[in-house]
Amino acid sequence: MSNRVCIKKGYLPLMGVKFMGRLEHPTRFPMCVRSKTTSAQYVASRFRDPTFEKLMDNYKNLVKVISIQDLILANPKNQSVSIDFLSKLSQKLHLNRGATAFLRKFPHIFHIYYDHSKLKPFCRLTDAALGVTRQEAVAINASLPVVVERLVRILSMSASRMVPLRAVFKVWKELGLPDDFEDSVISANSGVFQLCDGHEQNTHLLKLVDGVSRNGIRAAVEDWRVVECCKEDCSVDRTEMQFSFKQGYPPGMRLSKNFKAKVKEWQRLPYVGPYEVPGEKKKSKAGMMAMEKRAVSIVHEFLSLTVEKMVEVEKISQFRKWFGIDLNIRDLFLDHPGIFYLSTKGKRHTVFLREAYERGRLIEPNPVYDARRRLLDLVVLGRRGLPAVNSKLEDSSSCHQARQEENQQRHDLSPS
Repeated sequence: MSNRVCIKKGYLPLMGVKFMGRLEHPTRFPMCVRSKTTSAQYVASRFRDPTFEKLMDNYKNLVKVISIQDLILANPKNQSVSIDFLSKLSQKLHLNRGATAFLRKFPHIFHIYYDHSKLKPFCRLTDAALGVTRQEAVAINASLPVVVERLVRILSMSASRMVPLRAVFKVWKELGLPDDFEDSVISANSGVFQLCDGHEQNTHLLKLVDGVSRNGIRAAVEDWRVVECCKEDCSVDRTEMQFSFKQGYPPGMRLSKNFKAKVKEWQRLPYVGPYEVPGEKKKSKAGMMAMEKRAVSIVHEFLSLTVEKMVEVEKISQFRKWFGIDLNIRDLFLDHPGIFYLSTKGKRHTVFLREAYERGRLIEPNPVYDARRRLLDLVVLGRRGLPAVNSKLEDSSSCHQARQEENQQRHDLSPS
């Protein structure tokens, strides 16, 4: 339950975060309860984690690179795209300085060349970028059994055992699904998945076949609890660990005694797990807090099923109704800064599973993540590693040469 809901209901904020009339940082815990705070103010007041913010600075460019890469690979017979076409899409792709300027920032990924037959410049992927693409495709095909299990788990978190197919399309890359997952995953496993018509026209629902049981599925947080309880130096009481989540805070984030006490109280709170059937919703304070903790467990489990342990808030919100979450998911992430980290870089809200990362990298990487990380490394590399020449002069001379060739072609074609 978000802090705003708690205040509206007359409860104390769950995490001990109180607000004054004017906005203050939520970890400073002012003594006066705020009268009103908008969602945008709540997002702006969050504590920034420099490690995740630096990672998202690079991801901003990676998202644009992947968009152009997908356009290039869309035609398997001729894997290239004209600069004119990309220039027309500059605004949609958020290429602020134009397509050509953006492409030249990443020469390890894109190669610009002049097509004499079509009398215009084109762009294709470099050998290094093509190698990353092949590596990712191989990794995805090799992980098809894991992908099937991920979809089963997602459907099992829904009370109706079904979710809209369009919602799955939104997160197909995050889940490591192949391009043709409707055929290679859903149709190929007809004994597990079933497509049925939705209530709206031209909509389909992905359903878990009745014979498939959700019993025996254990959430990722339960594996962490087992490991923690088995440690010899475990300082947490075993009964307290039963409903706990791993908490971690960035350096410099000040935690008051009141905050720590609220977290400890919340950790002990019993809740219904993401794969368990919830009972009737209670409107009491304890019932709403348990409902909020169940929502935390669902989004925690969803993030643990993604390849990179991160997803855009808008995408995961597509599943909110089907998972029985009646809360604002974005506020849910902000209410639990020890479990999630919300970034607003790149004109999008992205949430990370904090415990899965260390120093900007996954603690337990997988083959698909490794391939995508290689592409991110090429993005970070930028123009570094090029031959020791003046890159600006090289760019201008290549442009001049392309214009000369184009003029010569026009001159040759003109009537004498």
